[in-house]
Amino acid sequence: MDLPSRRAVVAALTAAPLAAPFTAGAAAAPDDIPGATILLWPDAAPGAPATLPTPRIEQRSKDAGFNDRWVTGVARPGLTVRRAGRANGAAVLLIPGGGYGFIAWDNEGEEQARWLNKLGVTCFILSYRLPAEGWSNRALVPLQDAQRAVRLIRARAGEFGVDPKRVAVLGFSAGGHLAGSLATRHAEPCYAPVDAADQQSARPDLAGLIYPVVSLAEPFTHAGSRDNLLGTPSGDAQRRDASVERRVGGDTPPMFLAHASDDTTVPIANSLVLYEAMLAAKRPAELHAFDLGGHGFGTRLPEQAPASAWPKLFAAFAARHQVFPAAV
Repeated sequence: MDLPSRRAVVAALTAAPLAAPFTAGAAAAPDDIPGATILLWPDAAPGAPATLPTPRIEQRSKDAGFNDRWVTGVARPGLTVRRAGRANGAAVLLIPGGGYGFIAWDNEGEEQARWLNKLGVTCFILSYRLPAEGWSNRALVPLQDAQRAVRLIRARAGEFGVDPKRVAVLGFSAGGHLAGSLATRHAEPCYAPVDAADQQSARPDLAGLIYPVVSLAEPFTHAGSRDNLLGTPSGDAQRRDASVERRVGGDTPPMFLAHASDDTTVPIANSLVLYEAMLAAKRPAELHAFDLGGHGFGTRLPEQAPASAWPKLFAAFAARHQVFPAAV
């Protein structure tokens, strides 16, 4: 396949960019929202507004046999568990992206769980609160949910056949920013403990960030993610504080990064600056920079597209760091 043809295929299969307008979908009852298998908070989530957001699902797919749902109005954040047929004890917290304005549930959640389940990995898809939907202390809301999610996975590890020392996080786009924030800010107190599960560590044993939003302070940031998370206007100090590359430290877990050079939505400079920060901190890191792939590709790229190789590379990285078994 020649280069123009490959670019056409990649463009056709790449998911909608984060800046795409949201068209309101049908209202859904809380139990209809994917992610309600395990509720994160026994009562109202921290900083709940007087009137909770209305749960909504928008079906973006025109094919009745193919789901491509966007979720908004996350009133009761939670985890959807996707079990492997032959579980090997490894677990992955999946964090879909959506610019902190929606959750790309299928492309970066359900579809990722399918290939991971085939490797024996138990998956937990996170439906996290969206900062602009009325929550107090909005900049911390997604991190609160991500920290709580890892603690619950560890607290209930026996129930799901999971090894609490083999819990990875895999995030995409703005979900990559959240996964990176979790990896670098796992010990930061950002909510009052609510039960015994909060005695567990929120540190993932490994982090995978796929075409991630990283810096909120540099010119190459994704402005929509920044503004949805921090609000407008936001100050320089606030933007620096929320930039993942500035939070890397000695306890940051091993990190896998994958990005396409032709990503015009979230430039590859995001992954480059984080990789450099990991090297400077002498933390284990692996970066794959692909010449083609665009943004939001998940696992939907044709085999000929260079970026389609990332799942196998991620699995090998996780195996080398003893989070996945060597056999994967």
